Amino acid sequence: MRALRIAFGLMTTLPFRLPEDWSVGDSGRAAAWYPLVGLVIGALSWLTWKGATFLFPPFVAGTITLIVWVVLTGGLHLDGLADCCDGLFASVPQERRLEIIKDPHVGAFGVIGLVLILFLKAAALAALAPASSFGILLAASLARWCILPAGYLPLARPSGMAADFASGLRRSSLVLSAMIPLVLLFLLGPRGVLSALIGVAAAALTMGLAKRRIGGVTGDVFGMTVEVVETAVLLPFLIGAS
Repeated sequence: MRALRIAFGLMTTLPFRLPEDWSVGDSGRAAAWYPLVGLVIGALSWLTWKGATFLFPPFVAGTITLIVWVVLTGGLHLDGLADCCDGLFASVPQERRLEIIKDPHVGAFGVIGLVLILFLKAAALAALAPASSFGILLAASLARWCILPAGYLPLARPSGMAADFASGLRRSSLVLSAMIPLVLLFLLGPRGVLSALIGVAAAALTMGLAKRRIGGVTGDVFGMTVEVVETAVLLPFLIGAS
C-alpha cells in the first residue's frame, strides 16, 4: 500500500504521511491510484455540496463546496495554474517562461487565471442540479487521470516533479487507472460521456499549449491541467439547466 499512501500524501491534505525513504520515480509508480484519490476528493466535496445546498442559497453553497475542495488538495493544483498562467502567456523567450513558472511569486496573469477559474467553478457548483451533482466525482477523478498521459509528453525540464513522475510511470497504470472515470461517465449517461470528452479535450489543449510555449510539461502544467479539466467537466452538466 506504499503507492496508495504516496498518492494520497502527494495530492491531498488528508492524514497520509509520505514515506521517509522516498525513491526516484515514486510519484509515477503511485499514478495508478490518482483517479481513486480524485474519487475520494470528489465524494467529500459532493457530501459538502449536499449539505450546503440544504442549508444555504446556491451561490453560497457552491462557494462553500469549492472551499472544501481546495482545502482537501491544499491548493496544490491552483498553485500550478497560477504559475503556468504567468509563464505560458508571457511574451518572452521560452527560457524566460520557464524561469517565470518556477518563480514562487504570482503575477498579473496568475491572479487573473486564479480568479477566473475559481469564480467559474464556484458558479458551476452553485448551478448544479441534484441529478447532475455526481458530476463532481467525475470531474475530480478524470482530472487526475489526465495527469497520466501528460507524463508521456516531452519534459520542459530534465529534473523536477514531472521528471520524477515520468521516470516511474508504467503504461499499465494508464489503462488500469482509467476504470474509475470510465465507470463514472457511463453511470452518468450521455451527459457524463460528453463531459468526459470535453474534459479530455481541455487537457489536450492545455498540454498542447505547454508544449508550444515551453517545449513540454512540468509539475505546474500537471496542476493547471487538473484545474482546467475539473472545470471543463462540470460545465456540460449545466447545459439546459433552468
